[in-house]
Amino acid sequence: MKKTRFNPAVTQLGVPAIAQAASWANNYDERYGPLMDFSQAVPDFPTHEYILAELASQAGSMNSTGYGDITGETLLRETYATHVAGIYKEHITSRNIHITSGCNQAFVAALITLAGSGDTVVVSNPCYFNHESTAQMLGIKVRYADCIAENNFQPTVEALEACLDNTVRAVALVSPNNPTGAVYSPQTLQKIFALCQQQGIWLILDETYRDFIKDESQTSGNSASKPHNLFGMTDWQNTFIQLYSFSKSLSIPGHRLGAITAGSQAVEMIARVMDNIQICPPRAAQLAVANQLLSMQDWITANAATLTERSRIFRKVLSPFSDWQIRSMGAYFAYVEHPYPERTSLDIAKLLAQDYGIRTLPGRFFGQGQENYLRVAFANANSDTIEQLADRLAVIKKRESQTAC
Repeated sequence: MKKTRFNPAVTQLGVPAIAQAASWANNYDERYGPLMDFSQAVPDFPTHEYILAELASQAGSMNSTGYGDITGETLLRETYATHVAGIYKEHITSRNIHITSGCNQAFVAALITLAGSGDTVVVSNPCYFNHESTAQMLGIKVRYADCIAENNFQPTVEALEACLDNTVRAVALVSPNNPTGAVYSPQTLQKIFALCQQQGIWLILDETYRDFIKDESQTSGNSASKPHNLFGMTDWQNTFIQLYSFSKSLSIPGHRLGAITAGSQAVEMIARVMDNIQICPPRAAQLAVANQLLSMQDWITANAATLTERSRIFRKVLSPFSDWQIRSMGAYFAYVEHPYPERTSLDIAKLLAQDYGIRTLPGRFFGQGQENYLRVAFANANSDTIEQLADRLAVIKKRESQTAC
C-alpha cells in the first residue's frame, strides 16, 4: 500500500503562532496571580449594543440565509466606500470595494490574484507572520526588507528596492505595523508607492489598525488629516490594494469581516478567486455592520482614546525596568527588547508564560534577526492588568538574577 502524503508547502508551515503561545501557559499554576494574556490582538472593549442588536436581528432573518454577492452586500460596499472616502478625502465607490471574511482572507485572495508559484512577494522584516505563511503555502517566495529599531522600524525605499527583481509581483506592508506598532508616515508610503508604480508591481497595504492611530499628524477619520495620500495618486488603481478588518474597530473578531479597497479591475479579478474560496461573505454580519458603521465613529474614537491611555500606562509600567526596552509602540502593540541576549526569544516567551503567567509572542515568529524582541499586545488587557505587570516584572527580575548567580 502506498503511503499518502500532505502538500509539502503546508507541512513546512509551523504550528499557528497564537495556538503555540496559548499552550505554553497550560501548566502555569497562578502562583504569581492570574494569567496575563498579551499574545493576541483581541479588542478588550465589548461590542456596541447597537451592533449586537443588529447581529441578532439579521442572523434571525430569512434574508440572511441565502447566497449573497461574491463581492459583498451592496449596502455594506456602498456604506464602507463612503467611510473610506471620508477618511482619505478621495473619490471611492462601491466598485472599489470587496468584502471578505476577515483581513487574513483578504490578503490570501489578493496575493493569489497577483502572484503565482515561483513568484516573489517582498515583506518587511519584522513582518506579520500570516502574510509570510500565506505566501509559503502558495509556493510564492518571500523576500525580506529589513526595518531597524534605529529608524523606528520604518521601511525604506532603499531596502525595498534592493529586494526587487523580475520575479517580484508585490510588496506587502502593514501600517500601523504588526508586530512593532510603528505607523508609516504618509511620505514614506508615497515613496514606496512611487517605487512600485515605477517597477510595475503592486503595493498591498494592510491597515487593520488604522482607526487607532494616535500620532497627532494622523487620524482615524475625524480630522482634516489622513493616514496617507495613496488614493489620490495618479492611476492608484493599477498599483495599490488596501486591506482592512472590522474586527478590531467594531470588536467583532468572531464574525470574520474584512474589506479590500482597490481598482475596479482588481476587485473583479479578486472576485474570481473568492468565488472558489467562499462564494460570499457572511451575510448577517455584513448587514449588521452596514446599518451601523457610519454611526459608530464616536464610539470607535472613544475606544481609540482608551487604547492610547493603555499605551501610556504600559510605558509607565516598564520605565523603572531599564533592562526591558520598548523599541517601538503603537495603539495595539509594543515591540519590547528583552534583557537576555544570550537566550532566544522563543525561550524567553516560553519562560514568561510557563513560570510567570505572562503570555507574549517571540520576535522569532515575525522574521529574521528578531531574537532580542517580544511582541506585547497590551490592547487586550485592561489598565488594571497592565498596572499589575509591574509586580510580575519585579518578581522576574529577582528570581532570574538569583538563578544567574
